[in-house]
Amino acid sequence: MSRYFVPFQALRHQPTIVVDSTGLGAALTLAHWRGAATPVALRGDTSAGSALRALHAPDTPGLQARAVTANHFDIDGFVGVWALLNPELALRHEPLLRLVATLGDFREIDWQHPLADHALQLVSWLNAEEKARFYEPFGAPARRRREDEASAEKFAWFLPRLAELLENPEAGRAAWEPAFALVKQAVAVLQGPVTTVRRYPAIGLTVVQTPEPLPYYALFGPSIGTDMVLSLYDGQRYELEYKYTTWIDLESRPTLPRLPLGALADRLNDLETTTRRWTHDGITDTGPLLRLSGRVLSKAQRYADPDQRPIFASSIVPAELEREVVAFFGAAYAGIEPKKYWSWAEVKAAGVEEEMEN
Repeated sequence: MSRYFVPFQALRHQPTIVVDSTGLGAALTLAHWRGAATPVALRGDTSAGSALRALHAPDTPGLQARAVTANHFDIDGFVGVWALLNPELALRHEPLLRLVATLGDFREIDWQHPLADHALQLVSWLNAEEKARFYEPFGAPARRRREDEASAEKFAWFLPRLAELLENPEAGRAAWEPAFALVKQAVAVLQGPVTTVRRYPAIGLTVVQTPEPLPYYALFGPSIGTDMVLSLYDGQRYELEYKYTTWIDLESRPTLPRLPLGALADRLNDLETTTRRWTHDGITDTGPLLRLSGRVLSKAQRYADPDQRPIFASSIVPAELEREVVAFFGAAYAGIEPKKYWSWAEVKAAGVEEEMEN
């Protein structure tokens, strides 16, 4: 049975499998979004992982639908859609595709994996061609377009081209090499003597102390298994970020719920003696940041790599900042047990309780 891609607006025109999205009337949902109707047996950390699991379970109700869609274009969703349209090739390259989806969505990878470089090449190719030919992630609104409509053009261009790069990554070297080289250089910095990594498993935090801001694909590598990254850069420049792993329903391990960052920002503002203020995003943002204020960043700028945005100097020394962050989350998470499949209502309730205690 051959499947085909349809724009999201065509969801109800025929039985349709929805990937990395949710939509009323879907014949089958394969998404890691919190609360999505993905069958329990097919749940995975990534939506592409669920699509690949579905290929191993051909009798899954709804999988007989021939149309496939998604309401946005990103690497995880694209890989999931492509896998359903190319099942034999997808199963042949399943380990690689899983790495690509995880790196694309969570920005983390084990660099010791034998397929890690190939995965980075594919992710770099997808990112480079997307920006060169279309628009950057979260860039549709700035162009007065709806993502669910505009993204169909990306799918139409990329879907027939991925197979060649899976079999022969050299075919896309001109596109992927610049970003690939930058990330590999950054990985060498992270693995070298100028970088220190400290992990606080009880609160799901990884602290990365390194001289300069780095691309996410390198920066988040040491954070596998945790859900927050505190970046400490030279010149007393800092960022704290909740990873995307706590926006979705992570299948492989329990997590702690996101907590509002307002109380921590208030505490840091009490300590801050520069004219800047500590600001933060809400917990429902895909990757909430806590950082010193400057010009308000758009969603596209916040999604872009840390080395592509200004990060300002604080009066707080690194050791003190780290102590404050660790103490805040240590107290805030006391009595909260990690679990899988938090609902947004439960996440928000945990945040309300934490704020009341403060």
